[in-house]
Amino acid sequence: MSDLMAGLHQPGDTVLHRLPVGAKVLGLAVLSLAIVVVRDVRSAPLFLLVTLLLAALARVPLRSVWRAARGVLLIAVVAGAFQWWWYGAEKAVETFLDLLSLGLAALSLTATTSVNEMVDALSRWARPLRFLGLDPDRVALAVALTIGALPGTIAIARETRDAARARGLDRNPRAYLSPFVIRVVARAHESGDALHARGIGDD
Repeated sequence: MSDLMAGLHQPGDTVLHRLPVGAKVLGLAVLSLAIVVVRDVRSAPLFLLVTLLLAALARVPLRSVWRAARGVLLIAVVAGAFQWWWYGAEKAVETFLDLLSLGLAALSLTATTSVNEMVDALSRWARPLRFLGLDPDRVALAVALTIGALPGTIAIARETRDAARARGLDRNPRAYLSPFVIRVVARAHESGDALHARGIGDD
């Protein structure tokens, strides 16, 4: 699990690094909710500016910001294209910028929070789930693995897109979606096998 998420964390001593995990998660939730709820093309650039300032405050290296932006960019372009088709240019721009903002906001959390901090916090918050018969540690592990898998999934999306483009099939959705789904499912099976080999999920 550490290997999956290690690339996201950037050690440091900034204000965001020193904040408790709970405060950062709550802040991310509030900011993300605001980005989703406020439907105004004029607010979208402001949200993007806020998330860029957060990344700067966290002293996230530019290469990491660019990597995160590239990862979200593919999704944002596709979503923006659909919005353009259905609702027009204004809605497309808003959707595009909002998705970039959400990606950068998440980056500010993962870059300033270590794996152990994240898992420990998730495990504490999941303790009430014992009453439902769920293991808090396993819930925390599942959420942490989901967070850690996002960069890999985004990388697969980029590689699949580039492969389709190299074959001149970038305008054919099936040439992109079919290999993407196959690779993501294969990655999920590999993760499951790795966990099973470590005795996790045998009960």
